[in-house]
Amino acid sequence: MAGLYIHIPFCARRCLYCDFYSNVEMKYKDAFLTALLKEMAMRRDYLESEPVETIYIGGGTPSQLTIDDLRRIFDTIYSLFSIRGEIEVTLEANPDDMTPGYVKSLRALPVNRISMGVQSFHEADLAFLQRRHNREQAIQAVSLCKDNGLDNISIDLIYGLPGQTVEAWKENLDEAIRLGIPHLSAYHLIYEEGTKLNQLKESGKIKPVDEEISLSLFSVLIERLIKVGYIHYEISNFAYPDKISIHNSSYWIGKKYLGVGPSAHSYNIESRQWNVSSLIHYIKGIMADTPEIEIEMLNIPNKYNDYIITGLRTMWGISLSYILTNFGKKMQNYCLKQATPFINRGLIRYSDDKLLLSREGMFISDGIMSDLLWI
Repeated sequence: MAGLYIHIPFCARRCLYCDFYSNVEMKYKDAFLTALLKEMAMRRDYLESEPVETIYIGGGTPSQLTIDDLRRIFDTIYSLFSIRGEIEVTLEANPDDMTPGYVKSLRALPVNRISMGVQSFHEADLAFLQRRHNREQAIQAVSLCKDNGLDNISIDLIYGLPGQTVEAWKENLDEAIRLGIPHLSAYHLIYEEGTKLNQLKESGKIKPVDEEISLSLFSVLIERLIKVGYIHYEISNFAYPDKISIHNSSYWIGKKYLGVGPSAHSYNIESRQWNVSSLIHYIKGIMADTPEIEIEMLNIPNKYNDYIITGLRTMWGISLSYILTNFGKKMQNYCLKQATPFINRGLIRYSDDKLLLSREGMFISDGIMSDLLWI
C-alpha cells in the first residue's frame, strides 16, 4: 500500500512564518493543472502498481482551487492509480475559503478528511501571523464541515508565539476540545531562514519565548489533550483513537509515496526524489518531458538514519530487532550504545525491544536523534 501527495503551490498571500514552497500568482493556475495531470501520467509507475491507500492534497492552499479544478485532479488520479474501496482522502484548507457552497460541493468529491490551518483562536495571534481568517471564520468552518458530513477534521495550531502565555495557550486548546476536533497538529513557532518572521527576530523587533515557557506550553499541550482522550501518536500530532492520520503515519513508518507538484517529495524505499521548488521551472520541465527532479539513492546508513528520524518521533518508537534484521548487528549495537546515556537520564524509555522518547525527551528530540544517527 502506498500514499499519493499532491502539492498545490498557490496561496492568496504568504503568512509571516511560512517556509513551504508557495506562489501567489494565480495566473499560472491553468498551466500548473495541465502540468500536474501530465506529471501523474508520467510517473504512475513509480509506485510499481501498489494500491494507493491515502491521497493528501496539500500546499500552499489547496482550497484556492475551484471544485471543478479538484474534480479534474481526482478524475485523473482514479484513472491512473490502483485504488480499492474507500480510502483516506485529505484536503488542506484555509478557514475563510470554507464557504457554505464550497463545503457542500466537496461532498461530490472523494474528499473525506479536512485539514485546516487554524493556527490560533485568538484574533491578536492571527493578525501577528498574517493569517487571512479570523476566529469566527475558523469556528464556522468547523461547523460547516460537520454539517455536511465532513467530520474527520484536523486543525493546525501554533504555540510559542512571542509573548504567549500558558493561559492563552490553554484557551486555544480548550476551544479545539469544545469544538470536538478529532485530530490536532500543534507546532512550536520556528524562525526559518528567509521568512518575514525571522527578519523581525534578527532586527530585534520581536523576541522568541524562552525555553522554560516553551516547555510549559508543550507540557500543557500533552496533559490537556490526553486528559480528554486524545492519543499522542507523534511529537506534534494528537488524535482520537480512530482518527490517527493514515497518510502522515505512512511517512513515519516507511511506506512508499509519490509526490507530484513543485517541491513535492517521493520515496520508494530505495531512493528519495524531489521536484524543483519553482512553479515556472516545474511547468516548463513537465511540458517538455524533462522534469526537474533530484534523486538520492539510499544506502544502508541512509536507511538506518531515516528509520531513526521517523520512528523515534512516534508512539511506536524504534525496534532494535528491526535494526538488527534490516541494518545489521553493528548498527544495532551502535544504536543501543548511543541511546544508553538518554535512557539513564529518563529521556528515552527502553522496553520490550523498543526505544521511545519520554515527554522530556520529545522536547529535545532533535538533539537525541542527532546522537543516534550513523555518521
